[in-house]
Amino acid sequence: MNRFLFRALRDYEIKVHELSYLFWECTTRCNLSCRHCGSDCTVVSREKDMPLEDFLGAIDTIPAKERPKDFIVVLTGGEPLLRPDIEQVGRAIRDRGLRWGMVSNGWFYDEGMHERLMGAGLGALTVSLDGLEASHDWMRGRPGSFQRALRAISVMSADPRLNSDVVTCVNRRNLSELPEIWAMLESIGVRQWRLFTIIPIGRAASDPDMRLEPGELRQMMDFIAEKRAAGGRMRVTFSCEAFVGPYEERVRSYRFFCHAGINIASILIDGRISACPNIDRDAFAQGSIYEDNFWDVWQTRFQPFRDRSWARRGGSCAECKHWRDCLGGGLHGWHSGHLLECHMAKLSAPVK
Repeated sequence: MNRFLFRALRDYEIKVHELSYLFWECTTRCNLSCRHCGSDCTVVSREKDMPLEDFLGAIDTIPAKERPKDFIVVLTGGEPLLRPDIEQVGRAIRDRGLRWGMVSNGWFYDEGMHERLMGAGLGALTVSLDGLEASHDWMRGRPGSFQRALRAISVMSADPRLNSDVVTCVNRRNLSELPEIWAMLESIGVRQWRLFTIIPIGRAASDPDMRLEPGELRQMMDFIAEKRAAGGRMRVTFSCEAFVGPYEERVRSYRFFCHAGINIASILIDGRISACPNIDRDAFAQGSIYEDNFWDVWQTRFQPFRDRSWARRGGSCAECKHWRDCLGGGLHGWHSGHLLECHMAKLSAPVK
């Protein structure tokens, strides 16, 4: 798409800010100990699971006439399948005429769980696979994680009723494995494979193996571009995390646009209202379902997301020639008022 036309369409979408994607951080408990976790989740969380009725009260503030046809609630965490009431959660959302999906590490997802959740109206599922067996288990911090994730991927991919995909956090350890992972996932029948990188937050902040060097980032981009150009049954795509200049529309089917706070909102474990759950919640939270009307917050706040001019006041974005196309990149990269990672800077850097 012509970038000037894209900018006009993006500006219109920002003005309308139609909510179509709502994350619910329904638990911060997790059965794994991932090296890249931004939430530092544990089995025994500091926060109790949010009661279902509290979340339902928040989404009930959204007028039915304001919901687009593709509106979806996505359960995230932590590991959503640690909630004992997960089927009740799904049914309650479907009873309101809403679609729902889930992001999972796949440990508990077998044929029985699949049938139960499909019966509760599950419409979309994302499972993480972060390398071949040794790399995945190393990253997830629990032996057997790879086999469990692979089982979940096989089960979900075999069901055409389910909109499913696999996500991979590309790091220095699994970068060379991407061709083998691609072949394995395509043979299973995976329909979409999304690749993303890690910014230095949470546990990844002190782990250099999690972050790609400039040459490695280009290697990943070239891999994605090559697979997309070749076609095939499985769609390979880079995530929506950042503007990537010369790779735009070669690694994705769309130009970069951070939809956080534009089409995407989240209700966090403690009731705070924000956009993507990985965004700095202390800096960008817009209210709380325990103090505010969720729909009113969506309509009248979220200005830091819809007017990004603040990101150009000083720092690396101030004089950047890519500003009109990037707008400061993905908001998950901003913490404590600073942009922690700029993909364009990496892609422009000389290879050592």
